[in-house]
Amino acid sequence: MPKTASVELDHALEPFVLALDVGSTASRGGLYDAAGRPVRGLRHKVPHQFRTASDGTSEIDPDAVLAEVAEVITEVTGRLPGRRRIAGVALDTFASSLVGVDDDGAPLTPCYTYADSRCAPQLRQLRGELDEAAVQQRTGTRLHTSYLPPRLRWLRETAPDTFARAARWLSLGEYVHLRLLGTTAVGTSTAAWTGMLDRRAGAWDAEMLTAAGVDAGHLSEIRDPDRPLRDDGRAGRRWPALTGAAWFPVITDGFASNIGAGAGDESVIAAAAATSGAMRVVLHGHPDTIPPGLWCYRVDASRTLLGGALNDVGRVVSWLEDTLRLDQDGLAVDREAALLAPPDDGAPVVLPYLTGERSTGWAGGARALFADVTAATTPTLLYRGALEGVALTYARVAEQLQQAGGRAHRIAASGRVTADHPAWLQVLADALGAPVEHVTMKRTTLHGTALIALEVLAPDVPRAPVETGRTYVPVAGRTEYYATRRTRYQQLYEAVVAPTG
Repeated sequence: MPKTASVELDHALEPFVLALDVGSTASRGGLYDAAGRPVRGLRHKVPHQFRTASDGTSEIDPDAVLAEVAEVITEVTGRLPGRRRIAGVALDTFASSLVGVDDDGAPLTPCYTYADSRCAPQLRQLRGELDEAAVQQRTGTRLHTSYLPPRLRWLRETAPDTFARAARWLSLGEYVHLRLLGTTAVGTSTAAWTGMLDRRAGAWDAEMLTAAGVDAGHLSEIRDPDRPLRDDGRAGRRWPALTGAAWFPVITDGFASNIGAGAGDESVIAAAAATSGAMRVVLHGHPDTIPPGLWCYRVDASRTLLGGALNDVGRVVSWLEDTLRLDQDGLAVDREAALLAPPDDGAPVVLPYLTGERSTGWAGGARALFADVTAATTPTLLYRGALEGVALTYARVAEQLQQAGGRAHRIAASGRVTADHPAWLQVLADALGAPVEHVTMKRTTLHGTALIALEVLAPDVPRAPVETGRTYVPVAGRTEYYATRRTRYQQLYEAVVAPTG
């Protein structure tokens, strides 16, 4: 079968899946056939943005997102000939979202996103009360403002009336399902990203519920992807093409991204590189011990997503371009040439923490550091050094991934940075000491969301291979250079970042 390119409707294989993705910048969706190929002309996108403020606020209106998802469904199904039916609807969203609703399912709060950090004081309380190492081994997550225990405690302390009125606490995807279908459940991966799931048992963790101030009755039933929902008839009446469709429990975008990039088992590590980034591997089973720098999310009864997240990847590229004015004042830098050139000892060693660190040190107060800058340091060397620093943050995650999951045969890289700056993948391959395959397929998260549904709807249909481009192989002779860089990076990290906590 050819690699995953779009297919005309008349040549598409049934059953069809409508995949929906609520991301940080837009809600989007598209139709996929049984081979996992996007059906040409049947997709739609509605941009949005979070409401942010200097106090750490990061919110979005859940009803606005509900309207966006409905618009996507209307646009896609409206272009589908009347005789065609969609067998399943699969939804992924950004992780660690939270909406409080009343007894009627009406929202009492905005949707708080993973980036809302107003619960930092409550996080400090929890770190003083709980054994964080034990929490991580049990739930797969560290204590962090991205997760729900400190956020729920913050709401209980700062908005007690609202907290008391909340009948249920839902993720954004659960809220969308509740309003469209009249019922809802939480997908296992979405539950894992709350920081309150016992990763071995697949049930809500009692200690974390107590720490958050809620009980299991305030949360939804947990369902693996193979247990879809059925609507009460309202969705089928609104969109006839969805009559009888299975609605799959909402999953998280990280899980979908791995599957969509072709990294569905231990043989492939996915390296995602957009504004932020991650390295993740799907493991069969649930590991006994998790390295301290990583998270470990149960995604269903038999699979785990192990990995680490990086705050600053594309954000570093944008900052460099804006701050160094690389295209202005006669200082134009050929980015691709700079990244493909042999390493230069004159490049500074850079800790690229513009907005703090998640994996591997979880130092939220970390800030960027340019070291070993001299009068001879040029904009090209600054650029090269910073992008080497980003690659080394991936290498730190990869080292811990290997401890827990073994060495993967392939590394599959995808995302905006890889599309805009493919030469950076040579730097990444050299820093990792492993080949890096460029996944050129667009919308890998949507693709993965469709594939997870197709595991249930069309398990025996062969899937189209993922589109890939060049494989970047480590250049002989650069091993010592990057080993020296890693040592210097660690010295700087221990001296400057680690004490910030």
